[in-house]
Amino acid sequence: MARLRDQLAIVVLAASSLFSVCLADAFSLHNVRQAAPAFQHQSSSSSAAAVAQSKQQRSGPFALFSSNQPASQLESVPSNAKLLQPFGPLNVTELSDTVPQSLAAGLAVSLAMIPEAVAFSFVAGVSPLVGLWTTVVLGFVAAAFGGRAGICSSASGACSVVVAGLCATHGPAYLSACALLAGMMQLAAGILGLGKFIRLVPHPVMLGFVNGLALVMTRAQLVHFKDAATGTFMSVMSSNGAAMYGLTAFTMVLVRLIPKIKALKAVPPSLGAVVMATLASRLFKLPVRTLADVAGAETFRGGLSVLPKIGLPAGVPLFSDPVATLKTILPFAVTMAAVGSIESLLTMQLLDGIADDGKRGSTSRECIGQGLGNMASGLTGGIGGCALIGQSLINMESGGGKSRLSGMSMALFLGAGIVAAAPLLGTVPIAAFVGVMLLVCQGTFNWSSLRILNKIPRLDALVIALVSYVTVKHDLAKAVFAGVIASALGFAWKLSTSISASTNMVPNPSSPASSEKWKSYDMSGPLYFGSTRMFGSLFDVKSDPEDIIINFTNSRVMDHSAIEAINELSDKYGAIGKRVHLRHLSPNCAEMLGRLHEGGLPPYEIIESDPTDPVYDVAVRIITGNPGTT
Repeated sequence: MARLRDQLAIVVLAASSLFSVCLADAFSLHNVRQAAPAFQHQSSSSSAAAVAQSKQQRSGPFALFSSNQPASQLESVPSNAKLLQPFGPLNVTELSDTVPQSLAAGLAVSLAMIPEAVAFSFVAGVSPLVGLWTTVVLGFVAAAFGGRAGICSSASGACSVVVAGLCATHGPAYLSACALLAGMMQLAAGILGLGKFIRLVPHPVMLGFVNGLALVMTRAQLVHFKDAATGTFMSVMSSNGAAMYGLTAFTMVLVRLIPKIKALKAVPPSLGAVVMATLASRLFKLPVRTLADVAGAETFRGGLSVLPKIGLPAGVPLFSDPVATLKTILPFAVTMAAVGSIESLLTMQLLDGIADDGKRGSTSRECIGQGLGNMASGLTGGIGGCALIGQSLINMESGGGKSRLSGMSMALFLGAGIVAAAPLLGTVPIAAFVGVMLLVCQGTFNWSSLRILNKIPRLDALVIALVSYVTVKHDLAKAVFAGVIASALGFAWKLSTSISASTNMVPNPSSPASSEKWKSYDMSGPLYFGSTRMFGSLFDVKSDPEDIIINFTNSRVMDHSAIEAINELSDKYGAIGKRVHLRHLSPNCAEMLGRLHEGGLPPYEIIESDPTDPVYDVAVRIITGNPGTT
């Protein structure tokens, strides 16, 4: 009786949480409409745009940032640690407009989550029930505390592949401990503001990510068209094959047709298609596999007995041997946290562009939401996960991108279905979900990237192909890292070849009437570690006159390597009795040049200051002992 009472308390708590956040979301929508002008997706350096962006990031049912917080403090640890803020006034109109559409979208996505959660459970090596409850717990918490409305989180293929080896060697209990530790890392990353580094992911990497993910999702759906006994694709002429292919095609047609029927415009296309396909399979008694056939009847037995237990993972020596436990799970947890954070942040960026609602998701909040969700998943025996791009797109297309309620209701509908309507859910044919997911794959793939391959730089085309390949062959984290490294190296190489100098002879400034001429090198392009070798090759030390001028008006000294290159060049001129006059360096750069020599600059290295000198800090100012910023 005590266990039954606890389980009923959990259900009541979840229901009350849904209602309270439903009201809070309506309050926040009212406040958003009264906020600053919408953030434009194009880059802008104006302070007004930055303030507008920060206000949009502070909107939502769980406002991470206080309303009067300066934009410059968005990534500070104290402000990021503020998770909950009071809600605004109730707006009944917003509530009535948002709730029905969000609930319908949540119901549609909850059905689409089932086959994915079951499939990823098999990948991780755990019971399908573990994957389903992971989706419920993670999906609810991440939607409530995440970076923007519309994102749906679940047990994911990317994370399941990472932890499959841990489960095989140590058992499912270690997966929960791994999810708990990965969640802590993601939470820390969110509080420290590390999610902002997702901005370093170039657009070609984003294109490769969505294309590779579309291929991975498509490959996952093709498994359902194979014969379980032979492992080959079913024949269209066989009864099972004809039913599977036909029902899948029927579902895809319904998804496209339902929005065009006026009487069904209020029905989410995915939900309507799944319901109609299920009715058709039951009416015509089609020989198709159902969810119960794939996951097992035990998964869909229902009742309160299937509710997960709350507590630390059992069977893991967290306190008796913490060092050994940490050594075991730490490598998996680090990879899982990285993969989950990257996929979730990229999904958020993609939804920002699709929604086009003037809002921009908060990277810090998304990391915090995923971290809290994975921690909750680990405490309920789950395997952890991240945002799913396919299901998030279904949610957006079903009208769930306006409110967090859609993601939270998805989790509660799924949880209620597992407990109360499991036998009914078990009768839904797999073909219905496959049809929906294939359309999602088709919409996820960026077809325009194929048309522009011969119109963009070859490096960008190579990055798109590289990221797509590594995503399919390995995992998302490796793909993104490979793409970012390739793009960064390509960018650095382009910059290293862009430095140049134009030369001309000028009169001696101290004696303009004399016939003595000085040689002026007018630099152009950035001087940094990649361009120092080319910088040195631009000068003719032996043939130049006794005095030369290096003019940095159109150049900028970027790092310590650049400072050393200037000093080395000056030393070469000084060794043969010549002098170097440096003009239009920033004061910080001039100071660093002096500090690198004991007793100040040598007599042959002369810095000529001018009121028009630029003002900037060299990136590695810390070498002088006075840390600074770029």
